[in-house]
Amino acid sequence: MDQINHTGLISGMNEIAQLEASVKAAQKMVGAATMQMDPEAIKNAENAINDAKALMSLTSDTGFDQDFLTKQQQLIDQCQHQLSEAKH
Repeated sequence: MDQINHTGLISGMNEIAQLEASVKAAQKMVGAATMQMDPEAIKNAENAINDAKALMSLTSDTGFDQDFLTKQQQLIDQCQHQLSEAKH
């Protein structure tokens, strides 16, 4: 997929789809990392959470449906909590 230069988006996916895909990826990576407890998997899950947070911060002021954004933020928070609990 080619990046659209003026928006930074990957063609074929709008910002909503990118955010939703990023959150789902973080959820899957956190789930796998907490089952494996492999340091590399945990680091990758942390990176996925940070990527989802970065996308969330980019979309928070763009007029998206607030319920959608709230739900995505809750899912990110759950991922962060699950990973944090597993590490301790």
